[in-house]
Amino acid sequence: METSKVLKDMASELSKSMKPESLPLITAETSSEYVHKRVSKEQEKPVLKKNSKSAAILKAGYTKEKRMFEISMMALFVVLQITIVSLVTYHFKKEYLGAFLMSLVFGALLADFMSGLVHWAADTWGTVDIPVIGQAFIRPFREHHVDPVAMTKHDIVETNGDNCMLANLFLAPLLTCCYVYGEGWMLDNFSLLVFGATFAIYVCLTNQIHKWSHMIGGVPKWVKMLQNAHIIMPRPHHHIHHISPHETYFCITGGWLNYPLEKIQFFQTLEYVIEAITGHKPRADDQKWLKG
Repeated sequence: METSKVLKDMASELSKSMKPESLPLITAETSSEYVHKRVSKEQEKPVLKKNSKSAAILKAGYTKEKRMFEISMMALFVVLQITIVSLVTYHFKKEYLGAFLMSLVFGALLADFMSGLVHWAADTWGTVDIPVIGQAFIRPFREHHVDPVAMTKHDIVETNGDNCMLANLFLAPLLTCCYVYGEGWMLDNFSLLVFGATFAIYVCLTNQIHKWSHMIGGVPKWVKMLQNAHIIMPRPHHHIHHISPHETYFCITGGWLNYPLEKIQFFQTLEYVIEAITGHKPRADDQKWLKG
C-alpha cells in the first residue's frame, strides 16, 4: 500500500470520530514506514475522545505551591541563561566558528534526545501517587494524554516552569565551573559553553514547542516558519505519538531523532529489559487514566 493511501485512510478514520478542530494532521515524512506499521494493526486504534472525568481530576492536581516553584525556576533560568550567553559572546573569536557551529548542533540534538528520554520515562512508568514527583511531574503527562489540547490553555509559567528547572540543573554547575576556574578555563572550554547555552535554551523551550504543535490557531508566523524548516518540531510530526497507546516518537524538541530511535527500537528495547527485570507493564498507569 502506498504511503499516500495509508495516510489518507488514517485521516478518514480519524475524521469520522473527531471534531475538525482537534483532528491530528499527519504527513508523509521520514515517519511514513512507522505509519504503515501502525495503521496495519487493527487492534491499535487512536485515542479519539477526551476523557473528561480523568482530565478534571488531573487538572486539579496543579497547586499554588507548584506554581510558585515554577515561577522561581523560570526566574533563575533567565539569570543563568543571560549569564552564559554573555560569556559566550564575550569570549567568541573567529577561529572558534567551526567549534561554535558544531556545539550548536550537538546541543540541539542532545536536547531532543533528552526530551524523548524524559517523555518516555514519564509516559511509560510510575504513577501520580508517587510522593513528590507523582503529582508534580508525572501528573502533567497523564493529563496530556487524556486531554491533549488542555496544554494549549496553559500560560507561560505552567507550560515552561518544569523545563526551566531541568535546564537549571545543567547551567548551574557549568557556570559554577566558570566562576571557580576563571577565564582560562572558559577559553579552553568555549565549545562546552556554547553547547551548554544551546542545550539549555532548547530544554527550556521544549514544552513550549510541544504546546505549539498542538495549537490549531494562534501560532505566530515565525513559529510556523521554524516548524516548516524543522528547526523545531513540526505539528504533523508529533501527532504520530498521539496514536494510542502512545508508544513511540517521544522526542518533542525538534523530533529529529524520532525516526532513527524508532528504527533501532531504542525505547522498545528499554521497555523489554525493564519489564523483564521488574515485572511492571509499560504504560499501565497511563492506560488506566485513559480508560477512566
